[in-house]
Amino acid sequence: MVKAAPLSVLPLSTVLRTLATTTISSSPTLLPPSLAMMSTLAYSQRAIFNPDRNPVLRWFLKKTFYAQFCAGENALEVRRTVDGLKKIGFTGVILGYAKEVVLTESQERNLTVRDDGPAAEACLRNEIIPWAAGTKETVRLAQAGDFVALKFSGAGQQALYALKNRLPPSKYLANAIDEICQLAVQRDVPLLCDAEQTAIQAGIDDWTLHYQRKYNTTPGHAIIYGTYQAYLKATPATLGSHLSIASKEGFTLGVKLVRGAYLGTDPREIIHDSKADTDKCYDGIAASLIRKQWGPVLHQDAAFPQVSILMGSHNLESVRKARAIRDSGESANTELAIAQLQGMAEEVSCELVCAAKQCDGYVRSSGEVPRAYKYIVWGTTKECMKYLLRRAQENKDAVSRTKSGRDALWNEVKRRMRATVGLA
Repeated sequence: MVKAAPLSVLPLSTVLRTLATTTISSSPTLLPPSLAMMSTLAYSQRAIFNPDRNPVLRWFLKKTFYAQFCAGENALEVRRTVDGLKKIGFTGVILGYAKEVVLTESQERNLTVRDDGPAAEACLRNEIIPWAAGTKETVRLAQAGDFVALKFSGAGQQALYALKNRLPPSKYLANAIDEICQLAVQRDVPLLCDAEQTAIQAGIDDWTLHYQRKYNTTPGHAIIYGTYQAYLKATPATLGSHLSIASKEGFTLGVKLVRGAYLGTDPREIIHDSKADTDKCYDGIAASLIRKQWGPVLHQDAAFPQVSILMGSHNLESVRKARAIRDSGESANTELAIAQLQGMAEEVSCELVCAAKQCDGYVRSSGEVPRAYKYIVWGTTKECMKYLLRRAQENKDAVSRTKSGRDALWNEVKRRMRATVGLA
């Protein structure tokens, strides 16, 4: 019997590059200077540190960190990367546009939602139109069955003001969002509305529900997804309320479930006291969604609505628990996709791929295998630097998980070396 080796589906170049990045990110010696270097590249205004203007720096980054985590700078590069992932066995990708709007302190103090005047015209010209154009281009780059990440705050000052004060989007922004949603419907590319910091999350929830009511009209197939962070104590009540609304109003609720990404900035008291509590919340919510049944974590006095689920998780145990429920036949007719960030948690991703492909030595589940996805961004090397910095900072807070991934990759390298000399 051949021993299961899920990482065998990856090209050797990917294994070695991923091993190098995880070795750096799991090292207390190598990680701090790497973070300092990436911060300089992300925020410095000097041409020598701008990879879009420094060809030597651009070449180095394109061959290393950019290649590890990003899809490409143009349509041709993006399609080549996505085709490579699908050739490995991934169902598709979650594609995001890396460019961000960064406001100065003065701009933050003077946030406005006015629909006319020079300030509003500047916001429309410099923020809303570029954001909408980049997002629509991302939807066009995606293929049917892929997802696109949608970040409302990326639309700039007007969006941030409205979200912070729980106001509807300005008329210009509302028109832009509707154009994006209509294009997503035409191409059957679901939009994942990102969760953000607590200060604007309630506004994001309001907008997401509005567009779900408008566009999630096909039973069991969502086009608009909201994101729910399991590390927040209020998430079961918030999600339960949204499920109840969907049940009463008759639309499909799209749910992207993650553990959470703002541990360093959200108020500590609103976050679960321990990782074990977060894990319990995450797994309990996932179980209810996959079964379409209320449970001890997620409960409301309403019929359970139609749902579409995307689980974003680097936790192997959570993924295996979800697959076990899926395999039991309790999730009939429920859309379920599971995703990890490109360049990270390959041991988790490849186990999903192997379950579908029946890799050598790997026993396929008897039920339907969840669809496997990678989250990946596109944009110029400079535009992607802030994204790469965030990924590196996340790894700093997940050293044990990163070490586990590093060890799995080392074992795969050794397995391939033994196979080369006939000892496998």
